[in-house]
Amino acid sequence: MRDKPLNVLFLCTGNSARSIMAEALLQYWGSGRFKAFSAGSHPRGKVHPMAQTILREYGHDISHLRSKSWDEFTAGAPEMDIIITVCDNAAGETCPVWPGRPIMVHWGVEDPDKTYRDENEARNSFLKAYCKLEHSIRILTALPPEKLDMENLQAQLVKIGVETESAD
Repeated sequence: MRDKPLNVLFLCTGNSARSIMAEALLQYWGSGRFKAFSAGSHPRGKVHPMAQTILREYGHDISHLRSKSWDEFTAGAPEMDIIITVCDNAAGETCPVWPGRPIMVHWGVEDPDKTYRDENEARNSFLKAYCKLEHSIRILTALPPEKLDMENLQAQLVKIGVETESAD
């Protein structure tokens, strides 16, 4: 049994929607066992309004959420145990050198902030991303403590990622 929560960093290019939603979801579902963070390689500097709306509607505290650079986590920040990319662009980028030896995996989630015709399409796109991330995070947080050791965890996270990408 771990004596401290696992630190998890969700990465995306803009850190305005998917990684932000993942951070909020893991903080909610993984409270006590996980500590969630998010960042972007090229942060937009603000959380997307539709991501805020969806998170608020589902009861998440969004007061602490902000778009930030992954540079904040390369020195002087808590050491990460797990780094999860949630967009294909971030997964393909050259990442900084992370302190420690974090497990790195990819959970592909389609960008909800694409061109859409109306507010209803936008809402559906963000809701789809939220639901996909929630499903994956609930699987992660349901893992029994013996599956959270670093040897087993890599395989579990990869499995969740494969399920995430094929859940369309």
